Amino acid sequence: MRAIVIHAAKDLRIENQDVGTPGPGQVRVRLAAGGICGSDLHYYHHGGFGVVRLKEPMILGHEVSGHIDALGEGVTGLSVGDLVAVSPSRPCGSCEYCQIGQQNHCLNMRFYGSAMPFPHIQGAFREILIANASQCVPAQGLSAGEAAMAEPLSVTLHATRRAGEMLGKRVLVTGSGPIGTLAVLSARAAGATEIVVTDLEDAALGFAKQVGADQVINVATDADKLTPFQAGKGAFDVLFECSGSPHALSAGIAAMRPRGVVMQLGLGGDMNLPMQMLTAKELDLRGSFRFHEEFALAVALMQNGSVDVKPLISHTVPLDDAKSGFELAGDRRQAMKAQITFS
Repeated sequence: MRAIVIHAAKDLRIENQDVGTPGPGQVRVRLAAGGICGSDLHYYHHGGFGVVRLKEPMILGHEVSGHIDALGEGVTGLSVGDLVAVSPSRPCGSCEYCQIGQQNHCLNMRFYGSAMPFPHIQGAFREILIANASQCVPAQGLSAGEAAMAEPLSVTLHATRRAGEMLGKRVLVTGSGPIGTLAVLSARAAGATEIVVTDLEDAALGFAKQVGADQVINVATDADKLTPFQAGKGAFDVLFECSGSPHALSAGIAAMRPRGVVMQLGLGGDMNLPMQMLTAKELDLRGSFRFHEEFALAVALMQNGSVDVKPLISHTVPLDDAKSGFELAGDRRQAMKAQITFS
């Protein structure tokens, strides 16, 4: 079977790999769709991010769906032919954080397509994937592309849970990439009554508007439109900071009401923080990292119509054109979520 392997920055290859046989408690999945994530793009464009660098060839990808074509011994609740969303989250289950229900902080996490440990954790962009049955959530009623969106949607559902009560809240989202637009959907599903989104690109903001943002602001050309929200002591109850930009964080905090919640999702490296404003407004600054139990919830919310991710799937390319897909995914002037089809 073929897999998408990164060797170094811009050195992306389609290579043959062994298929393997599912063991007890495992299934074999014939991949259907895979979404290109921001971390995949960092490996593609830069060979890593921060201090994390590629030290050996690595299969990319962690946003995937496919059809089960073989069951290992003891697997129940799944059948050959089922479309499943496959969670990349594979905690050990035995470390101190797993034992207290914080699996996203597992000390021995095996998250698909990660160069953080060495040897690297190989990713899921391959035609045939051997996965634990526990990773697979049946996705009947969804397209393969929608099912592959369960992973990034889980990220924003986890952040929304971390933010606390959302019913009736006014929400600001800074950064209208895939995570920012999915934060719009997650916040709305949780009961937010007003959602404003900022970004530097009109195309990206168009997607936010399409999925239900009440107002979008291009802060590169119309930054003054955020000023009314910063008047007095601010207007927003919750900030989803999804850009990783210190400028976006500062502007967002200036628009927050006292005792609001700042949710930091963007991973742009270390950022300067307007600490005096954070202190004077009595704001809660909270981080949000990955997800775990939210994965099945993401599938359920798409299945019951509470969340519609279809408008965000902007491009699909076949496996043979994977490199062009990565180039598209990195172009914010046209792409939101680029996916690769494997079958």
